[in-house]
Amino acid sequence: MVFSSLTFLYLFLPLAVLPYFLVKNRTWRNGLLLVLSLFFYAWGEPKYVVMMLAATVVAYAGGLAIETLRGRPKARKVAFVLTVCLVTANLLVFKYANFLWDTLNSIVSTGVTLPTIALPIGISFYTFQILSYVIDLYWGKVHVQRNFFYLLLYVSFFPQLIAGPIVRYSDVALQLRERTHSVSAAAEGVRRFTIGFCKKILLANQFGALASAYQQTQQESVLFVWLYALAFLLQVYFDFSGYSDMAIGLGRILGFRFSENFNYPYVSTSITEFWRRWHISLGSWFRDYLYIPLGGSRKGKARQLLNIFIVWLATGLWHGAAWTFVLWGLWFAILLLLEKLVLLPILEKHRIFGHVYTLFFVTLGFVLFDASTAAQAFSRIGAMLGAGDLPLVSAQAVYYLKSYAPLLVLGMLCATPLPKKAVALLREKKGVALALDVLEPLCVLLPLLIGTAFLVDGSFNPFLYFRF
Repeated sequence: MVFSSLTFLYLFLPLAVLPYFLVKNRTWRNGLLLVLSLFFYAWGEPKYVVMMLAATVVAYAGGLAIETLRGRPKARKVAFVLTVCLVTANLLVFKYANFLWDTLNSIVSTGVTLPTIALPIGISFYTFQILSYVIDLYWGKVHVQRNFFYLLLYVSFFPQLIAGPIVRYSDVALQLRERTHSVSAAAEGVRRFTIGFCKKILLANQFGALASAYQQTQQESVLFVWLYALAFLLQVYFDFSGYSDMAIGLGRILGFRFSENFNYPYVSTSITEFWRRWHISLGSWFRDYLYIPLGGSRKGKARQLLNIFIVWLATGLWHGAAWTFVLWGLWFAILLLLEKLVLLPILEKHRIFGHVYTLFFVTLGFVLFDASTAAQAFSRIGAMLGAGDLPLVSAQAVYYLKSYAPLLVLGMLCATPLPKKAVALLREKKGVALALDVLEPLCVLLPLLIGTAFLVDGSFNPFLYFRF
């Protein structure tokens, strides 16, 4: 079940929210959320609920062991390492076993082929959430959770279960026990959910259709490759940031506050800045649980550069078990290393150049991200740069450019803070602010109705980050 589906919007969500607010007892509310979350996950893949339950049981038992052995450092460390290994093994088997075996077979042919192992939805997200609890507990940053059902609710909470943001236990530990609800908070959540819904249905899906048109074309041209690259760049942003907005909005309706996951990354003037603004919850997770424990920047420049390389290799692999994702991680690792060594002072001094440079290399990076094979990625990037003997334009490319030009301009505009700033300026004027308050229900309802019409029509509606 996905947020941008008729089943979720008009069946699951009303049946979840209405009983939740009718129940006043905190324990019953949490129990209801837990049942709803498990049902939400089981809707698409019932058998994988058992895996999530098993991983939570391991984290719960490991957490109790880590707490009990607080006076015995060596035994405590063994309990910690064992818990981390067991939780991570779940991810390694289901996400990377086929990739690792196929890679081994390409080097030393074994003659044995592993059966294809299906990837459970959201396994990367909930595994990292479990690890944040276990690691923070070992470091003494959080208290052990003795109520198994509270821990299970944290792991399985449906708003952010299958595509993030990655919520740390330390951020919601208190909210699991106590949280406030209000009409204003719920209204804020509805507004935020609507923004994400519009990003997904009215923008991301349309850009996805354009990218798909290129992938199916028989009339390739340099113009069409660039149209595809721009369309996918906008699709992946509005798809993932839209999902994050919907998750944050749903959490707010239910009394939870989640951290922001995107901060207008396409206005960045460097790759370094871009990754501080894009998928913030993942970047901060790798920073705090991998980069800093490896030594960060504390052990000299050479060690810092090695740590960046390791983190970005891991980041690429987190996104997918394929060489394209490994290369994608290394692509950004090289760019970040170059910035650390040489480029940052230049980019900070020449901000316009920095914007162009960042968008150019991020665009090439996402072409690599979307490719099925490394050869396909290099072919597309080469075509963008004039290689491949493609014509500059084709009749089909011109047709799609004319058809999508207004939407592309709108998408580029909405990927910046300008619309938000424009609304803020309008709200400073009393008469306009009052009119906006009066019209706000319509501004929420109308996009939902338009989006619903698209869903009823059966429009293109994938979620890119479900595969991670």
